[in-house]
Amino acid sequence: AYSGMPEYYSNYALPDGTVVCAKDKSFFGDETLLSEGVGYAIVLGFGVFFSLLTSFMVFLEKRYVGVNISSEFFNTAGRDIKTGLTATVIVSQWTWAATLLQSSNVAWAYGVSGPFWYASGATIQVLLFGILAIEVKRKAATAHTICEIIDARWGPTAHKVFLYFCFLTNIIVSAMLVLGGAATVNALTSMDIEAASFLIPMGVILYTMAGGLKATFLASYFHTAVIFAVLCLMVFIVYAGDDDLGSSTRVYKRLKGVASANRVCVSGELDDYANETVMMNTIKEAGYISTWDGHNCGPVADNRDGEYLTMLSNGGLKFGIINIVGNFGTVFVDQSYWQSAIAAKPSSSYKGYLLGGLCWFAIPFSLATAVGLASVALDLPVTAGEAGAGLVPPATAVHFMGEGGGILMAIMLFMAITSTGSAEQIAVSSLVSYDIYRKYINPQATGEDILRISRYAILGFGTFMGILSVILYQIDISLGFVYLMMGVFIGSSVIPVALVLTWSKANAVGAMAGAIMGQILAIICWTVSAAAYDGEVTIDTLGKNDPMLIGNLIAILSSGTIHIIWSLIAPQNYDFKEMAAAITLIDDKLPEYDEAEQNELLTGHAKRWISMWGGLFTVIMIIVWPVLSIPAGVFTEGYFELWVFISIIWGVVATLVCILLPVYESRVGIMTVMKGLFFNDDLHYRLDDVDYKLEVMMSHMGIALKKPIDVDTSFHGDPSYRAKLISQGPQVKPTGKDVSGKAMNENPVSSVGM
Repeated sequence: AYSGMPEYYSNYALPDGTVVCAKDKSFFGDETLLSEGVGYAIVLGFGVFFSLLTSFMVFLEKRYVGVNISSEFFNTAGRDIKTGLTATVIVSQWTWAATLLQSSNVAWAYGVSGPFWYASGATIQVLLFGILAIEVKRKAATAHTICEIIDARWGPTAHKVFLYFCFLTNIIVSAMLVLGGAATVNALTSMDIEAASFLIPMGVILYTMAGGLKATFLASYFHTAVIFAVLCLMVFIVYAGDDDLGSSTRVYKRLKGVASANRVCVSGELDDYANETVMMNTIKEAGYISTWDGHNCGPVADNRDGEYLTMLSNGGLKFGIINIVGNFGTVFVDQSYWQSAIAAKPSSSYKGYLLGGLCWFAIPFSLATAVGLASVALDLPVTAGEAGAGLVPPATAVHFMGEGGGILMAIMLFMAITSTGSAEQIAVSSLVSYDIYRKYINPQATGEDILRISRYAILGFGTFMGILSVILYQIDISLGFVYLMMGVFIGSSVIPVALVLTWSKANAVGAMAGAIMGQILAIICWTVSAAAYDGEVTIDTLGKNDPMLIGNLIAILSSGTIHIIWSLIAPQNYDFKEMAAAITLIDDKLPEYDEAEQNELLTGHAKRWISMWGGLFTVIMIIVWPVLSIPAGVFTEGYFELWVFISIIWGVVATLVCILLPVYESRVGIMTVMKGLFFNDDLHYRLDDVDYKLEVMMSHMGIALKKPIDVDTSFHGDPSYRAKLISQGPQVKPTGKDVSGKAMNENPVSSVGM
């Protein structure tokens, strides 16, 4: 019979005094590994640290790069974010508490299929969103929110309907963030879960209020770097470093042992026996207890041959479908993703989403293939309740590294929560300021008004996040339940939102009818199927795979069917040229994109490129890869070694891309700030003067210059020149028109239709 790690077994006295060897009832039990002070130190300390760091970086940009924090910049980050930072921000925004916790939970439950379906089922939405990202730049360049776009096309009634769905999405995502974070911090440090629920979102309010979207992006870079660093550490500990495992061969053999049909699983739970007498006799005969409430022991239900080492998992496949449907809603209907697309340069919008999606795949796939499977291979006494609360990764980390592992997991989780939390806060603030305040309260709002309301909204929603998580905790709603049910509530809005920029025939009535009726039908079918399968409707029955699967599919399929049929019967035949004039800027202008960027907008190349590559990777991840793994059946040792090798390489490459590419692309700006920090303005002024005179001399000598010399556009005629520094060269004063000759508040491709 397979035996787990001896440190998790001890003597246990039966009711009649007989002592047997028994596995621990739970991994964390009633005691916590870390002190309560460590929990407060992480939540408060890192919150203050990153608030100060990002606020300081925003100050440096204002001081030495000449950035002006207008309301437009606050909510769009200047609309010129490069590919590397865009990709890193997407990784950061898409890395929820659930990404780190729930992905390992499904590995614990279903084996190798769990991490794969979590990763692939939540990557394709980001890849396909790249199509919408470039369409925003082409057809709605002046937009701030997706709801502004819907209002411009479908009018105020549709605007209100989809504003409801956008807020609902932000609320669900925020609930998952804080629920998972508070539960993990509480399990590791005994920090009061209600206090953690309030303090976690408060940690990001300061820098989000100070620097807006750009501060969120800067913080996201550091958060993502920490997450990938911990990911690589855990992967190498599991597959290359620890004596308990240390190789794919050991993990393979232990996974086979845990799921062996020959393993005698003796439960210590009375509910698993006909009566107490039967339980006592069974335990005494075996001489030990090997499983308690939900411990992994023996064959896996509905997996090929009961093995963890197979993609042929009924439960894993159902989870994959639920994951795919639910996550379309939390990408396509989440304002934070539209905001990132709006903030990116045209060439970076679609490339950043493709690269970001591929890099993000590594986090659930690589991390859960290591940490989640390790928890099973080590036969840790993790209960079903602990797994559902997302405590599989902390349990594995604590086993390997003790207190240090617990602290690392808490820090990693805090990075994920705060990065996504700040994105949700700035997203909600944009919806409040532009789609409620400017739209319905003060249509003549100035930039200062928008900036003030945005900051109020950040503070208000940050507080609301804490209140909501406490309410959900009090009514016993878990992270896993919220993750699975999100598609039921928001999946019906996916197809209407996706078609607003991509199909001219899509009409407003069909969009509203599909979204509302789809949601109602999904909730009805979800609850009815729970009653049909189990005879009652409870949190437990609603949370099972089959009702969740039915509800998620009904939401997206019924909505799409209603909207498409209605639009074919009464097509709108919308002219996308009208959208540009319907959305205006307030206190800024569109960036002056160079010729290459303009070409991205004026031609169909970008849309064709992202449609091809996004579609190709989507097909590979949800069809080709799973189909190719079917002949493998139950993995051989060599096949599993290849699987692990792919996960490690993917994780390492994604780490290098997300950490190094943004630094490389921003090298000029970084050098500008470094020069500003180490040389005073007077020196820069003199160097600018010398440089200007040299360029004038070169011009008179007939030597070709990159930029024409004009005294009115040199530092002599630009009062902010000293702040912009020598590295940017002579500054061209804005003329009110972009390089294509269009007014700055005009869509650069207003002539582009479909």
